[in-house]
Parts: sequence; structure tokens; C-alpha cells
Amino acid sequence: MAALVAFGSLTHPLTSSAGPRSQPDQQTTVPAKRVFGSDAGMVLNFIKPEKTADFEAVIAKLKEALAKSPRPERAQQARSWKVFRSVEPAANGTVLYLFVIDPAVHGADYTVSTILAEAFPDDVQTLYKQYAESYASGQNFVNLSTVQALGEANVSTK
Repeated sequence: MAALVAFGSLTHPLTSSAGPRSQPDQQTTVPAKRVFGSDAGMVLNFIKPEKTADFEAVIAKLKEALAKSPRPERAQQARSWKVFRSVEPAANGTVLYLFVIDPAVHGADYTVSTILAEAFPDDVQTLYKQYAESYASGQNFVNLSTVQALGEANVSTK
């Protein structure tokens, strides 16, 4: 996989484990926070091939939102988040985008629409619609814990 862009974690309040809803209802739904409760995390995003430009445009706005936030945890998120795009097609011809969050910022909310709303309150509905409609199927959220860092293995030099 080739790196697309590096910046904090991504998620959004109207996401379930099955992924974003195609038609968000902001008036009746209370956003659920997306918090990684482990050392690191991954999010697998299955995107419609014809919607990759829309998805990447929202990711660019998310990067901008993280960069301009006055909140210190947003800067931490930006430093530990990388976005990758698979070179090969994913299941059913979708395009797989992988968010790698390492390390996860403990207690930080990774909800994409929350982060976008902080920076772009007037545009969040449009951005979220564009984001949600890019999904072919849902997202898979994975909490990860370190087993061993291979670069830190004890090696004798005798």
C-alpha cells in the first residue's frame, strides 16, 4: 500500500460498527464518540470506486481541521494518524482505505463529523453527506495492543 496522507484518526458520530449511515439524521441521533481504548487502532474503509475523489476531498478537510484546531489532542491525533489506499481492488471491486492510528491518543474522540464540525460548522452537513455516500459498505474498527516492537528486540552483539 502507498501512503496517501498522514494525520490523526478519523471517524464520525453517526458511525456504527457497520459504517456510516447513508442518510444521517442529526436532529434525532446523539453522536457516539469514537475512542480507541488501546495502544493503537486501524479503520478499514470500503469506498465506491467512483467516489474516491469525494472521500479523499473530505479526508483533506479533516486534515485541515486537525491542523487548525486549538485543542492539543487534535495535534496529537494528527501526528499519529496515517491514511493508506490499497493498490489492489478490495472485495466486490471497492477501494480499501486504511486508517492507521499509532499511537492512539487515549480518551480522544476520533469522530470525523465532530472534528469537521469544530473547524467547519457551516459545512459539516455537506461534508458528512459526501463522506457517508462514498462508502460501498461499512467500516471495520480494530483496537490493537503491542505484542512486541521488532525494532526494539534485544540483540546481542557478541
